[in-house]
Amino acid sequence: MTLVDLLGTAAATLTTGCFVPQVVRLWRTRNAEGISLVTFAAFAVGVALWLAYGVILRAWPIILSNAITLVLAFAIIVLTLRYRRHR
Repeated sequence: MTLVDLLGTAAATLTTGCFVPQVVRLWRTRNAEGISLVTFAAFAVGVALWLAYGVILRAWPIILSNAITLVLAFAIIVLTLRYRRHR
């Protein structure tokens, strides 16, 4: 792994990891108040585009981080929709 890949991996780990607490919070509290579906939908589209970009470049730090982030973003969207219906 090159220094550039290491830098990208560190950045990806930190930025992707930031969404884990939000998913955990939604799951535990079942409270989606304050979550913007429009924001997360736009974010998910952007992440999907970054994932496509990474695939084209065959850049594994970009591919892995954006694949994981996309899963987390979809989890937030699904949980938000689910818990907003129950209120």
